[in-house]
Amino acid sequence: MTLWILATIVCGYLVGCLHGSTVALWISGVNLKETGVKNAGASNAMIVLGKRYGALVALIDIGKGIFSVIAVRLLAGHFGLPAEAITLLLFVVGAAVIFGHNFPFHMKFNGGKGTATVIGVLFAIDWRFGLAGFILFILVAILSDILVFGVIMLYITLLAMAVWLEGYWPILIAVLLFIMAIWKHIENFKRILKGTEPRIRTSFKKKQKHS
Repeated sequence: MTLWILATIVCGYLVGCLHGSTVALWISGVNLKETGVKNAGASNAMIVLGKRYGALVALIDIGKGIFSVIAVRLLAGHFGLPAEAITLLLFVVGAAVIFGHNFPFHMKFNGGKGTATVIGVLFAIDWRFGLAGFILFILVAILSDILVFGVIMLYITLLAMAVWLEGYWPILIAVLLFIMAIWKHIENFKRILKGTEPRIRTSFKKKQKHS
């Protein structure tokens, strides 16, 4: 089982390092880490390059989360691993992919914040929780007008899923990912306290004016 976990971590991390923002750079010539809010995620791609690039980056980053979880589920099932072991590996690969997205070696370990990737992981592990998390993400973000509040709902949903599926290790992994999400968004929370965090509606209005 140890070999399975190690292989899952390494492969998941490497897949996570495959960034949608890198594809956007190849096509547009724009480095998202150097412009806009200087983030490699889909939201910055949409702000800087428009909806099409935002969708492209989001699809790639969501896709790698889905692909990794499904690949591990199929492989583990093929080799006859027990259900509990498969559940553990799904959470391990999910965490590894998110970690690879957030800390890719080719970006000096300074990547995105994992929002799109955690959506993919949620849907791939259990589509019901994925759908619930995505709806909460949209609703909370729109109602609060602050994106980060919606993002946190995704990680709360991941934790709820871990509790539902049972098992000590999945819960621990979900808790650690939640803490990492808080840490990655600490600047956002500081701006919220100061009242300077960009609002979703304001960002959309600015983009519409420039288009």
